[in-house]
Amino acid sequence: MRRIGVLMNLAAADPESTARVTAFAQGLQELGWTIGRNVQIDTRWAAADADLFRRYAAELVALAPDVILASSSPAMMSLQQLTRTVPMVFVNIVDPVGAGFVESLARPGGNATGFTIYEYGMSAKWLELLKEIVPPLKLAAVLRDPAIASGAGQYAVIQAAAPSFGVELRAVGVRDAGEIERAITAFARSSNGGLIVTGSPLALVHRDLIITLAARHRLPAVYPFRYFATSGGLISYGPNTTDPYRRAASYIDRILKGEKPADLPVQAPTKYDLVINLKTAKALGLEIPPSVLARADEVIE
Repeated sequence: MRRIGVLMNLAAADPESTARVTAFAQGLQELGWTIGRNVQIDTRWAAADADLFRRYAAELVALAPDVILASSSPAMMSLQQLTRTVPMVFVNIVDPVGAGFVESLARPGGNATGFTIYEYGMSAKWLELLKEIVPPLKLAAVLRDPAIASGAGQYAVIQAAAPSFGVELRAVGVRDAGEIERAITAFARSSNGGLIVTGSPLALVHRDLIITLAARHRLPAVYPFRYFATSGGLISYGPNTTDPYRRAASYIDRILKGEKPADLPVQAPTKYDLVINLKTAKALGLEIPPSVLARADEVIE
């Protein structure tokens, strides 16, 4: 019986959590690992809470697992502060080299490897899409988590692109629900404004609140992942967020069979999806340009 620790960044009750752990379990099953027969999985749900990340990381390391699956940068930071020897496979990390999790993408070099979620450069695409959908746009609030490196990295790319689109930016922290509500409500008093929601565990946890506020204040908004659009968000552009968990199973299989994370290259997503919610567009009184609709991978009527 082999042991796998799993530190997730969402809450256990989140529907997206179910999709992710199911994809991971299916990936293991296809490779001959059956939960309860030859592998045991210990899962902890941190729900984007910094204290829970630290507490659960300590619990998992104390269980002496053969390998740990870490979802998000906060999970990896908490784990690597405790051990640099237990093998780890990370998923949905933006910049593992910059964060110090690996030495390089091609040769990770340490006790960790895994799957990136996107490059910082694609963050400019969110601003481009928002401007394409709302040509009069002059002001954009960028929701980001200032406590993690990717929050600053994504904002910097959007900031560099903003002058070419004639858009002024305002940075909005997503530390808690109260801060989000106050900031969006205040921002909504401006005219010709829209929202850009960058990828972070906190944005995921508070996504229903953010989508509700955007609808209430009639703010066009672009989001980083499909499940924002399927939950009522206007438009999303980003990678599949469950596929890396299925792919992570293959790396964990190889580690359990003796390979080292140091020798397994970090992999990037192969495709980004554009999802448009026409029902939300109609509620906002927006006509989505045919050029954008033609590029959509999925249109929600």
